[in-house]
Amino acid sequence: MASFASFVEISRYNLIPLSVTSLCGCPCRLLSNKTLIPTRRTPKLKLNFVFHGSKSVFREVDQGTVLPTTKDSFSELQHKSSQLRKRIVFGLGIGISVGGAVLAGGWVFTVALAAAVFLGAREYFELVRSRGITAGMTPPPRYVSRVCSVICAFMPILTLYFGNIDISVTSAAFVVATALLMQRGNPRFAQLSSTMFGLFYCGYLPCFWVKLRCGLAAPALNTRIGAGWPFLLGGQAHWTVGLVATLISFSSIIAADTYAFLGGKAIGKTPLTNISPKKTWEGAIVGLGGCIATSVVLSKIFSWPASLVSAIAFGFLNFFGSVFGDLTESMIKRDAGVKDSGSLIPGHGGILDRVDSYIFTGALAYSFVKILLPLYGV
Repeated sequence: MASFASFVEISRYNLIPLSVTSLCGCPCRLLSNKTLIPTRRTPKLKLNFVFHGSKSVFREVDQGTVLPTTKDSFSELQHKSSQLRKRIVFGLGIGISVGGAVLAGGWVFTVALAAAVFLGAREYFELVRSRGITAGMTPPPRYVSRVCSVICAFMPILTLYFGNIDISVTSAAFVVATALLMQRGNPRFAQLSSTMFGLFYCGYLPCFWVKLRCGLAAPALNTRIGAGWPFLLGGQAHWTVGLVATLISFSSIIAADTYAFLGGKAIGKTPLTNISPKKTWEGAIVGLGGCIATSVVLSKIFSWPASLVSAIAFGFLNFFGSVFGDLTESMIKRDAGVKDSGSLIPGHGGILDRVDSYIFTGALAYSFVKILLPLYGV
């Protein structure tokens, strides 16, 4: 009795049965000159064929891993496109809202900042309680985290009305530390350190934006835009050093993030740090150039600061603060084992993901204008 074996050719899209031939002789009897793959009876090999439309798509399942098909790639492309649209729409909305709050100043700017601080503080303390940071330690009690979030939100408001809140911050830190030390169980130093850093990071540092925007009320006398500003909206006196410095600082940070992202995508090769592997030195250099250029151009438009060297230094300082804040938040998220600090803003993640570049920059910008610039740069 003759033995038989089937031969199958696997092409890119189709599975083509060729022939059934006798093995009494050799396979050279086949008339086809195409490469033939003999199938063998073995329990270890399992091929699953999935057909879509007029073409046959070959999918191999190996230990639960499914190779992506054309349909999967199309769905992924649609998802990325949808995320990009959300990112652009919500980014524009946030930019317009923040710009309006900065122009308004006073309690409008302060309340908007306090709301962002409260949401950011909640995200921070949730990260502290997550699996990465809390590995090997007992997280702070939830009621302490909530109280600290409220304290952080009140700090910008107290700064607006009292100017100096050092005593208030110290008192709040003392009360929180006492609550942690008096809790049931065994208090941990990690609880105290993470909570104190949260008060400093989420509450105290953002207050410098209130000091910069609302505290530096010296008029920017040479501002061309201020000369044509409507009298009902404050007239030329509305354009203070604090307003102009805040607008330039915010715009420079946005430029730094944008140019760093585009530069990293285009020519980025050398990783900047292990904390955030996607950031590159090439992207950072491009971001620095974009940040300084934005600072110089806006200084010419607003006629502040008067010195070109001061404008370049201000741009460099904004870039340094934005990168430092970004890397700090990346370190926190890395320890927490999460990609985003939250999901409040579609396409952007959480509040901390959007404001991380601004947290340290406010203190640097305020100190630069207040201490280093003669006559506040006018």
